[in-house]
Formats: sequence, C-alpha cells, structure tokens
Amino acid sequence: MRILDLYGRMVAAGHWRDYAMRFEADVAVFAAHRRHSERPEVRIEKRPALRLKQGAFSLVGEQGQLLKRGHDLGGVLAPLERRLMRLVGP
Repeated sequence: MRILDLYGRMVAAGHWRDYAMRFEADVAVFAAHRRHSERPEVRIEKRPALRLKQGAFSLVGEQGQLLKRGHDLGGVLAPLERRLMRLVGP
C-alpha cells in the first residue's frame, strides 16, 4: 500500500506514468517507469532471504545500481520521498 501511495503522488507530480510488478519465488519487484517504452527509472525489490542480513527491501536505480537497502520500507523509500518534495515544492 505504501508503494502504491508513493506511485500515485509521483504520477500526480507528473514524474511517473507507468508501473510493472513481478512476483517470483524469491523476489517481488515493483518497477516505476517514466514512459512504458523505457527501462524502469527505479525498482523496489523485496527479497525475504536477505531479511536477517542486509534487509529485505532494496531500491535499485535505472542502470541497475543499488541505491538503498534496509529492513524498513520507509527508510528505503526515503530518497524517492525527498525527490517528490523537490518536484512539488517551489
């Protein structure tokens, strides 16, 4: 629910236009796109196998670089929340 709330606010700000979800046995992925034909701008992944080590949630950039990883989804989404504040602000 938290991811879809962020997605809705980014759509309202005009930054994202499409999303995709993928569910496999070892990972769940939410990918946000600027346009459908492009690579996803960000991917939010949940890997339960890493929950005791580095954290189950990770934020992956457009080029595949790991931007943030953690145990709490709010902390992982924080860089996107800050970007949203800049998009909406003056």
